[in-house]
Amino acid sequence: MSSVPARVRFAPSPTGHLHLGGARTALYDYLLAKQTGGQFILRIEDTDRRRLVPGAEEEIMSGLRWLGLQWDEGPDIGGPYGPYRQSERKELYQQYANQLIENDQAFYCFCTSDRLERVRTEQQKAKMIPHYDGTCRRLDKDEARRRVNAGEPHVIRFKTPREGSITVKDVLRGEITVENRTIDDYILVKSDGLALYHLAAMVDDHLMKITHVIRGSEWLPTLPLHSHIHRALGWEEPQWVHLSVFLKPTGKGKMSKREAADLIKDGHSIFVKDFTGLGYLPEAVVNWITLMGWSYDDHTEFFSLQDLVEKYSLERLNPSPAAINFTKLDHFNGLHIRSLPVAEFSQRIKPYFTATGLNADDATLNKIAPIIQERVATLDEAPEIAGFFFRPAVEPQVEELTAKGLTAAQSADVARRSLAVLESAPEMTAAAAEPPMRALVEELGLSAGQVFGILRTAVTGQKVSPPLFESMEIIGREEVLKRVRRAIELLERAG
Repeated sequence: MSSVPARVRFAPSPTGHLHLGGARTALYDYLLAKQTGGQFILRIEDTDRRRLVPGAEEEIMSGLRWLGLQWDEGPDIGGPYGPYRQSERKELYQQYANQLIENDQAFYCFCTSDRLERVRTEQQKAKMIPHYDGTCRRLDKDEARRRVNAGEPHVIRFKTPREGSITVKDVLRGEITVENRTIDDYILVKSDGLALYHLAAMVDDHLMKITHVIRGSEWLPTLPLHSHIHRALGWEEPQWVHLSVFLKPTGKGKMSKREAADLIKDGHSIFVKDFTGLGYLPEAVVNWITLMGWSYDDHTEFFSLQDLVEKYSLERLNPSPAAINFTKLDHFNGLHIRSLPVAEFSQRIKPYFTATGLNADDATLNKIAPIIQERVATLDEAPEIAGFFFRPAVEPQVEELTAKGLTAAQSADVARRSLAVLESAPEMTAAAAEPPMRALVEELGLSAGQVFGILRTAVTGQKVSPPLFESMEIIGREEVLKRVRRAIELLERAG
């Protein structure tokens, strides 16, 4: 464990659903904090009031809790560096914006949106990279104050140095050097008085004593600006960590929220809120997203959250883009399902039976769990595989009851012979029912697939099911016999 506790923050904007990229950032924050005995902070960056989505903040918190990532400080629980919503910290940002203006490191800009659009159009025609042309940067400071005091609409821009260069170190990418003349005079405070991310996040990170800023690589282009702001205010910079990009499952192109609608049709999603309904364990999702950008060695792939806390390190992060591989998610989900104690697996699948209208009692679930735990890849498959245990009756199709190579009448005869064997069995247990049924297979000169296939469909209503005789034992003697009799009736009617 590091001797220096890390203070890290996950700072989402409540403008939509928590997606895989945000979840991975939060996870890496959490792991570093817990490994070093530090703090994981949740901060809500809600200054873009126009894009706020009602309920998004609650969904973010719910998603983090589902993943097992509980924060140490945040808007709901408070902490020594609150408030933890940027909309509640407006005066703080204005204070530091004023300091930058006093030190001639920021300036008031009165340019209208129409003027800025004209400048942008002209620059594009001249094949120039669009940028602020510096008109208000050259204003006399006293004149600018008079215009502000007179109520003229304005923003505050950072006064980026025009000479030399700036070098910033990223943990994954090393030193990054940028010529200052290529950096725009970015807006720090909008005309409504609300600070933009460029100022607000830097102020918050400093005041909250953040040691590491872990965020997406989309912030790399503005990293030099953020470094300039720290240096202009005389602050020590945090360690900057810009994570790898998520690519589409094809590996071509950056993954975006726009693809979500297509993914869900295939039973996949990039939004954390969807994973429960799709039958995924949070443990599996954590394992999966951790390995999209980090590795422990070249062979270990199964990790619990506690394993990751112990083994995680920034040094083993990989800046290379990572394709989202849902096949790997299914693989990890299967591994984590099979690692659950049977009693816990039983409780994990219960809500999925309830959601399909089946009254799954705990006693029966505890009997079913051991015979289906090896067979499910996602929890939502459990009712598909084992729903017949809780249905008052099954009504198989005659075509499915009819064995391959036999007619309906011949299949009815096999079902009658099977019924006689089961009626004479001393009890409906696998040990008591299977041997005489196998003897019947030999006597009839048919294959086990034919005889047991008829019986399986009669008892479960399915061509594929958990082990047949163990299933019959759980269903119980009377119900098994009733279902076989019903199958005979259906076959005789068809024959």
